[in-house]
Amino acid sequence: MTVATNVVWHDSKVTKESRCAHKAQRPCIVWFTGFSGSGKSTIANAVEHRLAELKQHTYLLDGDNVRHGLNKDLGFTDEDRIENIRRIGEMSKLFVDAGLIVVTAFISPFRAERQLVRDLVESGEFVEVYMSTPLQTCEERDPKGLYKKARSGEIKNFTGIDSEYEPPENPEVTLDTSTMSVEECVNQVISYLEGKQIL
Repeated sequence: MTVATNVVWHDSKVTKESRCAHKAQRPCIVWFTGFSGSGKSTIANAVEHRLAELKQHTYLLDGDNVRHGLNKDLGFTDEDRIENIRRIGEMSKLFVDAGLIVVTAFISPFRAERQLVRDLVESGEFVEVYMSTPLQTCEERDPKGLYKKARSGEIKNFTGIDSEYEPPENPEVTLDTSTMSVEECVNQVISYLEGKQIL
């Protein structure tokens, strides 16, 4: 792949600060990570709903949804997973520049790629939410039947089965849907955002 070298950043007269002031909020990325079936999409969706009730300006990015469009050319090899998160990170950065609270739900198995996204935005604008739901619980749930297919060899490079997951070392929020209700999880995320004066 040839990388363009004659590209110059074009500044906009409307700044990030003015967009944030217009929305009366601080932007950030609320990044949900964890095994398939850990509750990422469910809790991310519920968090965005609560934020909407609080009149916050948000956008939800979900792993499966993004792979229907922007990243439909990518598979699930380690290299494609890295590129998937790189693209999502760059898109999330643009949403933050627009003054939005971006809620994302991606397995995002590798620490280095999650750190890459954190490094794209300013300090305090990346909130890592680790869904620490045990793999056994996720596999018992198997809401999409993916673990069964992975165990039978129908799906290769499946996180937790034949592809590694690197848990966050210092996440801002840790949730376990095997012991916590949806409401408890949402309250913990909202409490963190309030404590950091993002809301």
